Amino acid sequence: MKYIKKSFLALAAVLVGLPVGAQEINGADTAWVMTSTALVLFMTLPGLALFYGGLVRTRNVLSVLMQCFAITCIASLLWLFGGYSLAFDSGNGMVGGVGKFLLAGVTEDSVEGSIPESVFVLYQMTFAVITPALIFGSFAERVRFGAVMLFSALWLLLVYAPVTHWVWDADGWLFKRGLLDFAGGTVVHITAGIASLVCAIVLGPRTGFGKTAMPPHNMTMTVTGAGMLWVGWFGFNGGSALSAGGNAGMAMLVTHISAASGAVAWMLMERFKFGKPSVLGIVTGMVAGLGTITPASGFVGPAGALVIGLVAGVVCFLATQYIKQKLKIDDSLDVFPVHGVGGIIGTFMAGIFASSSIGIFSGQGYANGNTMVDQLGIQLIGIFSTLIYTAVLTFVLLKVVNLITGLRVSVEEETTGLDIVLHDERGYDL
Repeated sequence: MKYIKKSFLALAAVLVGLPVGAQEINGADTAWVMTSTALVLFMTLPGLALFYGGLVRTRNVLSVLMQCFAITCIASLLWLFGGYSLAFDSGNGMVGGVGKFLLAGVTEDSVEGSIPESVFVLYQMTFAVITPALIFGSFAERVRFGAVMLFSALWLLLVYAPVTHWVWDADGWLFKRGLLDFAGGTVVHITAGIASLVCAIVLGPRTGFGKTAMPPHNMTMTVTGAGMLWVGWFGFNGGSALSAGGNAGMAMLVTHISAASGAVAWMLMERFKFGKPSVLGIVTGMVAGLGTITPASGFVGPAGALVIGLVAGVVCFLATQYIKQKLKIDDSLDVFPVHGVGGIIGTFMAGIFASSSIGIFSGQGYANGNTMVDQLGIQLIGIFSTLIYTAVLTFVLLKVVNLITGLRVSVEEETTGLDIVLHDERGYDL
């Protein structure tokens, strides 16, 4: 998604001084981004819903599906009302303006790069949907439905939209510095991962965590959802080129390589540590590989993707063990060690493996003539600024939501199960 807002040529003008030309709608580009939009939505519904739904206990499965579905609806409407404007309208370096509220000026004839602006809006909307949806995996099985909805809405407007503006809009301060984040290492994975860690710490563990076994209730459902995530990620990363060409094709190739190598690395780590690889492990390693390649996917080649995926599988596995076993933090579905750690690793490694023959910097080297050391400094600035901003705002929002609605259900309600307590329905006969 590094070509966002002003198209490939305009971004080139901002970063490497290339001339800007007028753009017209390209049918092939439009068709590809429309297809990618459907793929990214498919990642949330039903992909993420099934992936998360299979990981919780039977008495909570409907609550997870409901949260995923409801966040999709609310985030979509918020993107219409103001999220898109705060992210992509002309403003200052920190946040967009208000000129696109209610999608003012978005018409059948308005263009973003080589695609209709309406397609660009919808594509971006699917990213705004899945990012807060990732977070609720960290506090699954213990949070009130109303609290999830209110927190997700505030978080999207106050955290996701501003960070999106920093990184992907031509006015954004990290964009101007030349941060490499093709499809969401900072914008999606670091924000969701850090928010998840803060949520898990503030809410505290599930009742019985560390004492009572809490195995996934349906691994078949989880594997099905994982497969959908893998397929949908081609739209997530490949679609971020906003064009149907070589850059999109390479992004898809390296995405697949990283997913496969991340899965194999995680599987081998389990084999060495526990004696047997697990189904849960191989699909989690796949997600780690996908999340870690995301920021680098438009800048690296196959060899770089292989290394990134292998590192993701090993480091995210170790992070998962450390968070739960050593720190005793109940990040229910391992959102931070997979997405947060993966996003950090991938954003940093984009500065190492970015190829001068791939993407917008083809033949140009790094942005603004930077050396690798310069670029790695920029990547670290992007990582830590996103991390700190997200952590502080997430903590404040949790406290505000707790004052308004209360965050946690009671111990008795948690024991009964959120399906019955919050929705008066059962996903399975108990």
